[in-house]
Order: sequence, then C-alpha cells, then structure tokens
Amino acid sequence: MLVTGTAGFIGFHLAKRLVDEGNEIVGLDNINDYYDVRLKYARLRETGIYEDEIIEYGKLVQSKTFRNYRFVKANLEDRAFLENLFVCEQFDVVVNLAAQAGVRYSIENPHAYIDSNIVGFMNILECCRHNNIKHLVYASSSSVYGNSDKVPFSEEDRVDYPISLYAATKKANELMAHTYSHLYQLPTTGLRFFTVYGPWGRPDMAPTLFAKAIMEGKPIKVFNYGDLSRDFTYIDDIVEGVVRVMEKIPSENELHPYYQIFNIGNSQPVLLINFIRAMEMGMRKKAILEMYPMQQGDVKITYADTIDLKSAVDYKPSTEIKEGLDRFVKWYTGYSAKKAI
Repeated sequence: MLVTGTAGFIGFHLAKRLVDEGNEIVGLDNINDYYDVRLKYARLRETGIYEDEIIEYGKLVQSKTFRNYRFVKANLEDRAFLENLFVCEQFDVVVNLAAQAGVRYSIENPHAYIDSNIVGFMNILECCRHNNIKHLVYASSSSVYGNSDKVPFSEEDRVDYPISLYAATKKANELMAHTYSHLYQLPTTGLRFFTVYGPWGRPDMAPTLFAKAIMEGKPIKVFNYGDLSRDFTYIDDIVEGVVRVMEKIPSENELHPYYQIFNIGNSQPVLLINFIRAMEMGMRKKAILEMYPMQQGDVKITYADTIDLKSAVDYKPSTEIKEGLDRFVKWYTGYSAKKAI
C-alpha cells in the first residue's frame, strides 16, 4: 500500500505501525522546509530510511530496518511520476496524509496549499481511479467546521464557511473525493483530525511551541487571552482509528455510496490555559505567558462528535490528556537535548 506524508507526524507513526504489523508499505514525502527538515529526517531514521540515501528525486529507498518498507522523495503535484509509481507498484490501498499543513501559514503562502492540497490530491484521485485502488483514505481536518458555535462538531453539520485557506482546501478534498466516489465507485474515506499531539509532533504546533518556550524560559504567546479550547487527541489514538478505518471500506450501501467521513478526536476539549498548566506540571517549570487577541484564521473551539466512528469501527480515542502529555514531555526533553529541534 501507499502512505503519503511519511516524513510527517501522523504519516510517520502510521507507517511504523503498518510495517511493524507486516504490511508492505511504500512511503512518500517531499520533505519540504515548512518546518525544520532535521525532524523529518529523524523520523525517517526511526524507520530505517537514512538521509544520505535520499539523494535522487523519485528513487525508491529500501529501509535498513524493515524489509517491507521503502520510501521515495517526490511531490504529489508531479503527475507523471505519480502515474508511473502507481502502475509499477500496483497498490491496493492508499492513505494520503501528505499536505501543506498549518492554518496561519496558509495566509502567508496560499499558493503552496493549492499546489499540494488541491493539485496533489487531484493527482491521487486520478491515479486511484485508473489503478483499481480498493480504498483511498485521506486526511481532512477539524478546521472545516470553521467558527461554528454548535458543539460537538458532527459529520452531519454543514461545513460551508471555512475561515482559512487551509480549511477550504480540506473541504475541497472532501468534495472532490465525493465526486470520484459517485462517478467512478472509488471507495473513499475522509478523516477529520482534531489537534493531534504526541512524540515526534510538529514543531509549529502548540505542544512543541509551549514545551520549547517553557524549557528555554521564553514567553508563550497565548491567543484570545487563553479563551480557546482544543480537542487534543493523542497520536496513538489517531493511528488506531486510521488502521481500523482502512479496513472499513465504504460500499454502495452507504448514505453516499462508496463515500464516508469520520471525525477522529478525543471528545474532551481542553481550555488552552489548562493545557499549559498541565504542561508546566509535566516539565516542572512555570511558563511565562503573553496574552494576545484572537489570531486571524483561528477558531475558538474544536470538539469532536465521534459517535459515527464508534458505530462504524467500534473505536473511540481514550488517552487522557495527562497521560498523553507525560509521554510527549518525556520524548521532547530527550529529543531536544540532541538539539534536533
């Protein structure tokens, strides 16, 4: 199977879980510099893929650790390469986690989001259509709910008013997938992730930003004066949900044939200020707080209704915030000592 975004946070963890279970995996990532590439290469090393072997664009690299894992550096926008890869490898399942991430960055650099999240996803859909893919699972986002004040967020809610370009591209992905499911009976499943955190997490996300600031004695920027809530979801819970959903292939009997959407969240929103206090306890050090108004593109609350996920695959994320944060802090303090982030 193909897993894209395997130098990224969720993609790395998913690929490792799948190869540990004996699946034959090809990982793909363009290793862009949206954030420090040293972290991306460090993730790849954990799966036996070494930086000095990722020299040639488009060349498959064999893992030194897993005989059933290979990696290729490539762009989803490269249609010719992607078409050839699908023909040569004959994938059965595709999990597309590659995307230009970040809500705030989409305001500064909109073209990157169209190239990766729209053009790249279109190429994935076309390759799946022409190569008899049994199931396409792809990353959507809780950001599609915009600034809705109806909580918890349900898959049945209307999501017509995104407040960032990033969110708009994720909504577009869902619409594009629905069209391909309808026209070509391509089974597709979109996953709306809710604020994923844990070891190997992105350095631009709140947990790492906060941990780094606390460790270095620098101030934390707290937006909307701390009155923000996030449905923080631990990475292992996310991966377990993805694995179960991969096996739940939508059929013609769905409400929307061959198409489904699921929230994956912890269903327990945490006030941002309380999250910071919990991190202070884990790191045994007080944070210096700087209060700011709401940032453009941000939402006040994310809160997942996961009833559909539980009904479909008998699963609901369960890692408590203290347990998840303890694991994250343990990883972060060890990893930052290596000066890799």
